[in-house]
Amino acid sequence: MTHGPRMAAFWFVLVGGLLIAIALLGRLLDRMPVSPAMIYLVVGFLLGPAVFNVLELHPLRELALLEVITEIALLIALFTVGIKMRVPIGDWRWGPPLRLATVSMGVTIAGVALAAIVLLDFEWPLALMLGAVLAPTDPVLASDVQLRSPQDRDTLRFGLTGEGGLNDGTAFPFVLLALGAMGLHDLGFMGWRWLTIDLAWGIAGGLAIGFLVGSALARSVRLLRAWHRDVVIFDEFLLLGVIALSYGISLALGALGFLAVFAAGLALRRADDIHADAKAPAEKPPLTPSMLNVNEQLERIVEVAIVLLVGAMISTGYWSMPGLVMAAMLFFVIRPLSVWAGIREAQGVGAPRRFLAWFGIRGIGSVYYAVYFAGFELRDEIATNLLSVVFTVVAASIVLHGVSATPLMELYRGRRSAGSQRKVSLSDK
Repeated sequence: MTHGPRMAAFWFVLVGGLLIAIALLGRLLDRMPVSPAMIYLVVGFLLGPAVFNVLELHPLRELALLEVITEIALLIALFTVGIKMRVPIGDWRWGPPLRLATVSMGVTIAGVALAAIVLLDFEWPLALMLGAVLAPTDPVLASDVQLRSPQDRDTLRFGLTGEGGLNDGTAFPFVLLALGAMGLHDLGFMGWRWLTIDLAWGIAGGLAIGFLVGSALARSVRLLRAWHRDVVIFDEFLLLGVIALSYGISLALGALGFLAVFAAGLALRRADDIHADAKAPAEKPPLTPSMLNVNEQLERIVEVAIVLLVGAMISTGYWSMPGLVMAAMLFFVIRPLSVWAGIREAQGVGAPRRFLAWFGIRGIGSVYYAVYFAGFELRDEIATNLLSVVFTVVAASIVLHGVSATPLMELYRGRRSAGSQRKVSLSDK
């Protein structure tokens, strides 16, 4: 790959052209079985050695860059998800996402690990790592099937959105468990340290820290506006500040930072909604709508960068037949079984298990954890095998779920509409 002004010009033209094309064709893509991520993936593949040989990317040489990009993308996405989820804590609709992010995730980890041992001949610690890496569903690439706005109360979208917001954090203790099985992390005597600190404190502490930071910020902004009605607040700085603060505090205290950022978004949304019920008409509008708008734009930009890189890595040779085997097992066997185990039909009213089972989209969370794992001092062969499987599964998910999202969501809306009409007709009788 050449360097210098010409290469810089090439990248500016490429990224600018992609962003303009997606902006102009956004409405058209919404009606077609094609997602923006599919376009980014194809472009990244075409730029790689398999076609034009403009971009050759070896993740083991660029681990620091990939880890930072995917980490930032997840933080932005999880905060966005938290702001979108307007259902009060304790509402019955939280049942499905909580069970998907715990019971179903546990079944997924076990299923992927077993498949890796039997089908891919992985040793059990590496198989457990693969299960933990592929367990989280994606809060970025799954935007077509997740909540479109805070006003969206659809139970299927809410379940998938909540699952993606929660399991990107709850998967991390199992990544640490796998590292401990490899001798790369201290699990404590009989696993006590993992159970008490990595798992119990990690989850509880992350959620608590995020709620405290989000609630404190909302209260501080209200007090500031009460003291000075015309105060100007820079939403972009506030947005990045609350993400960095909640994430940094949680990491410093050994809690799960991704959960903290998600919880901070939830707390801000909840505080806004409670305050909006009693506010005077002359008061400033709430924080979360403008923060959501800024966050969604940032989310789209990082999505372009990461999926382009995944496509380039696939083109460079980081794909594998074992990855295709695992993708088939995960999408068609393990994910349906995990949803069946986690969601009883009564809990999924309005959100059939068949739709929940199919839309277990894998993406940036899996890329982040795979890169995080590869950053430890491992033999290149071990890291390459796992990275190749993960990138293949993510690419397969982008294609399969991207193609099926539009028609299946149309089918789902049609069934919901027909069910609502039947209820109305029965009530009239």
